[in-house]
Amino acid sequence: MRRFAVPVAVLTGALVLTGCGSDDAKAQLSVSSAYMPQPVSDMAAGFLDIANKGGAKDELTSVTSDLGPVSVHETVGQAMEEVTSLAVPAHGQLVFKSGGNHLMFDKLKHTLKQGDSVTVKLHFAKSGPLTVEMPVKSATYNPTTGH
Repeated sequence: MRRFAVPVAVLTGALVLTGCGSDDAKAQLSVSSAYMPQPVSDMAAGFLDIANKGGAKDELTSVTSDLGPVSVHETVGQAMEEVTSLAVPAHGQLVFKSGGNHLMFDKLKHTLKQGDSVTVKLHFAKSGPLTVEMPVKSATYNPTTGH
């Protein structure tokens, strides 16, 4: 009976280590600080933070909303451009803030006012989609998170 104890212990230890490693080898995404300043036209911007506590990077590849078309924009220096994806680094975050990366809502299907909420779905290259409720804040809202 003792001759099986060591191989079983080694095998069990290997399975435990494999299990621990596999969790860290995936992206673990969460969203915080989401909001949209009240739009003054049929266009609007959206801001949020995507945190990745996992050991693998991922990419935001698109955003959808029932409100209308949404595109992802990157700001480098003073130039804003639409991009097809943005990296969400392992053990890091992707920040969308005023003057930086942001979501652009085009041709809003209806008027939004402070207190409303917009539902968006974030799509990623590797992880499943995340649905986010984005509250509409005043046009001059300045969050304490710095974006």
